[in-house]
Amino acid sequence: MPLNAATEAARLSVAPMMDWTDRHCRYFHRQISRHALLYTEMVTAPALVRGGAVHLLEHSEAEHPVALQLGGSDPKELAAAAQMGAAVGYDEINLNVGCPSDRVQSGTFGAVLMKSPELVSECVAAMKAVVDVPVTVKCRIGVDDQVSEQILPDFIKRVQQAGCDYLIVHARKAWLQGLSPKENRDIPPLDYELVLQMAAQFPDLPMSINGGIETLDVAADLIDRGMNGVMIGRAAYHRPWDVLADVDRRLFGKVPAHQTREGVIDAMRTYIAAHIAEGGKLHQITRHMLGLFAGEPGARTWRRVLSEKANRPEAGVSLLDEALEQMHQPNTMAS
Repeated sequence: MPLNAATEAARLSVAPMMDWTDRHCRYFHRQISRHALLYTEMVTAPALVRGGAVHLLEHSEAEHPVALQLGGSDPKELAAAAQMGAAVGYDEINLNVGCPSDRVQSGTFGAVLMKSPELVSECVAAMKAVVDVPVTVKCRIGVDDQVSEQILPDFIKRVQQAGCDYLIVHARKAWLQGLSPKENRDIPPLDYELVLQMAAQFPDLPMSINGGIETLDVAADLIDRGMNGVMIGRAAYHRPWDVLADVDRRLFGKVPAHQTREGVIDAMRTYIAAHIAEGGKLHQITRHMLGLFAGEPGARTWRRVLSEKANRPEAGVSLLDEALEQMHQPNTMAS
């Protein structure tokens, strides 16, 4: 399956996750993998175009390759928002057609758009017409009582014809009534085989699979079976070292940026100090680092020290050293 240079980073991507993948999280993940594709939290087109919330586009040059995920359903508004994102340097503009939350449904975007493939196509075409970076779509395999095997090929065909450069498929249905957003991430059954079939059926549209993928081994297997890439969400957030530390070597053929977790911590120090000097708070960054030692001796101590003390007004970079020191004391426990 062909991949252009702009989408090659999608061999492994970290999913857009509301309240989690902010710019501090992305900077942290970038210290573990130099080559995985990172995504923003979903930013709504109305917030940018009508609300003037340009601060939502803030990111660091160090985050690249990084994609902006947009939510919306008005083609003109999405085109304007896409232009704003491209103008500040995002490497990709992604349209959210997968989020099942009530808030998203009320705005007529997210997973509910699976019911309106013609509108999604209009949105994609409008964005493609005004930006030079790849325009991509993240969708579900269907919603509610839709028969995924019937509707998904048509949906994919339409977005491909509209100019979609890359498709990310969350291999579950979304139930818009009866399940919460959290339940929609776990309860609907996964159907990897259907997504693999779609990748084979549409060989000219590069495609990633998302949903329930916990390890790099599973990701590599799915790529071996025909996917262009794999997107990992919660596992990459809660166990970032386990998921991302070997990505550059295994999937990109590159030397990892850091050989140890401590090396990642050292790489974060200057960034944290600069953030605090500008009036930021330590916990705004360290909340994303709590899972760095997941499963290792002292992991619980690392989380406890940062959770309890990073909120304090005087908290600074030295708290990282305190957490490391306490971790390495005898009788620390893994968790």
